Amino acid sequence: MPFPAADPSRSAALQEIALYESWLGSIVEAALQAGGRLSHPHALMLEVRRAEGNQALWAAAAGQPEHVRAYAARLMAIEDLLATLPGSD
Repeated sequence: MPFPAADPSRSAALQEIALYESWLGSIVEAALQAGGRLSHPHALMLEVRRAEGNQALWAAAAGQPEHVRAYAARLMAIEDLLATLPGSD
């Protein structure tokens, strides 16, 4: 599913979600290239992100249309799945 269309009145919130999508997507791509394994640096980045929580992402999604909130929730589900991948040695 493509990123929700931008609305200038919500651009800062959508930018936050787009940045998260880009960051997460780069880790997904690297894990796929590594045969479903997370590199040590990516595992550490993911660990730090998970420790920080998703408050900023939920705040960005709050007040957005349902499809944007659902998109953010799907991204967080992908993050949860990434955390279950084995690390590469």
